[in-house]
Amino acid sequence: MSFDPSQSAGYLVNQLARLFARELNKSVQPLGLAPAQFLALTRLCSGPPMTQRDLARAVNVDQATMAGTLSRMERDGLIRRVANPSDGRSQLIAPTDKATAAYHQATSQALAINDRALSALSPDDRDRFLSHLRTLIATLDTDAEAPE
Repeated sequence: MSFDPSQSAGYLVNQLARLFARELNKSVQPLGLAPAQFLALTRLCSGPPMTQRDLARAVNVDQATMAGTLSRMERDGLIRRVANPSDGRSQLIAPTDKATAAYHQATSQALAINDRALSALSPDDRDRFLSHLRTLIATLDTDAEAPE
């Protein structure tokens, strides 16, 4: 049996993800963000401060990767660490005003990329496509927690 990439959901979704990442990187880099930082900010800018562990779980990356991302974000003035009132052993991560402003600009760019990518589909096909993607993700996302 031979492998035909054009018939492989995993291969095609991976190619699509790489293209999205490439376009997102081109858009957010001038704002001083990397795609991984934008991903972290999607959680940090939409809710209360959270621990590094909870943020890693929320964006489905391991703790070491998140630690590196947050170190760079702190260095660049994008996050601040504050005392966790419910657990003195941990800190909460919060976005700075600089991060929030960059996040809003990056979100506009990301939405434009999405719109461009989905423009070849009718509105009904878009809805079905996104629904199918959510179904596939739920089917494979059997872990309740991100990798440690």
